[in-house]
Amino acid sequence: MIVSKAKRLEHVEEYYFSHKLREIAQMNANGKNVINLGIGKPDLPPPASAINRLNSAALNDSSHGYQSYNGIPELRMAFSNWYKQYYQTDLNPESEILPLIGSKEGIMHITMSFLESGDEVLIPNPGYPAYSSAANLSGATTIYYNLTAENDWLPNFEELEEMDLSKVKLMWINYPHMPTGARGNIDVFVKLINFCKSNKILLCHDNPYSFILNEIPFSILSIEGAKECTLELNSLSKSHNMSGWRVGMVGGKKDYIDTIMQFKSNMDSGMFKAVQEGAIEALNIEENWYRNLFDIYTERKKEAEKIIRLLECEYIDNQSGMFLWAKINEGYNNSKELADHILYGCNVFITPGSIFGSNGDQYIRISLCQPVELIATAKERIKIFVENAAQSKFSQKVV
Repeated sequence: MIVSKAKRLEHVEEYYFSHKLREIAQMNANGKNVINLGIGKPDLPPPASAINRLNSAALNDSSHGYQSYNGIPELRMAFSNWYKQYYQTDLNPESEILPLIGSKEGIMHITMSFLESGDEVLIPNPGYPAYSSAANLSGATTIYYNLTAENDWLPNFEELEEMDLSKVKLMWINYPHMPTGARGNIDVFVKLINFCKSNKILLCHDNPYSFILNEIPFSILSIEGAKECTLELNSLSKSHNMSGWRVGMVGGKKDYIDTIMQFKSNMDSGMFKAVQEGAIEALNIEENWYRNLFDIYTERKKEAEKIIRLLECEYIDNQSGMFLWAKINEGYNNSKELADHILYGCNVFITPGSIFGSNGDQYIRISLCQPVELIATAKERIKIFVENAAQSKFSQKVV
């Protein structure tokens, strides 16, 4: 390069899955046929009616021009009705909803709108790596707070209160939690709201998994007084199998939404109208859609649990979301060691929990985003690997 990269990138590594998927692609090119149980990328199709509406709208000449930065009014209304029907939450479509080109975009928009050098942000450990990456790019300082199995992967308020919070402006939470599948509960959400109000912290709830293996979707914005200090991100990526469409939203008080819009309007030129039309159709889908999705993931979870038991890992049964989170057995030093053994020994990719923070170092994550038959094939590969290892002098490493 004839110029050096920006210093802000010195504190941001390439996303783990970005380089790991390149490695897997090379393995497949070499004939390995790797089964990917690592990525949370829905393999199921979106609602057929959403695809039909997308196609129809794309044929309309008016769909191809620049769109408004805050989405067409019909999309904001659809999000508002969706929140009312499934989350029992009132959001004004004119002022309290901002459609996004995916909720991951929203993480960056929120971060860049409210944080700068000298500010601090509370980030869960373990948690979604994008929270810390966005903070580092903004120049803010990341402060990790512990989530542990002993506390059901919920915030420890005693630890939080003991922290120096004088420079903290923002706090990320995510329930149903990725990667652990913890569901959270209303008592904890009320405590979080009160904690953030008293410490003048903006609470940001990342909520894309609320319909996956979770029979009662919940929005933190449904709690009285939450909007005073809270924003919520949501997405159609998981709930409607539309990850490639890049449709999300952020909901909250008008002042916060206006601030985010100030940043966002300088970053894009609106969302393709046909995509917005398809998203409206998806948001209006009948309730049976979610029930069918629940049943599919339930069957996949049952099959994935067999892999967990085969590896003699420990897990909690009532996890939500599209992953299984499990503690590795004592035969391995850390999750990366186990994940690599499975990848190179079985041609099956699972995710080491260490990429989500130090509190995930002794855990693995298995994605449910593959058909039951393929998960079963992965199980058989691992079974053969385990049996062969048990017959060798390396058995202590596996069983």
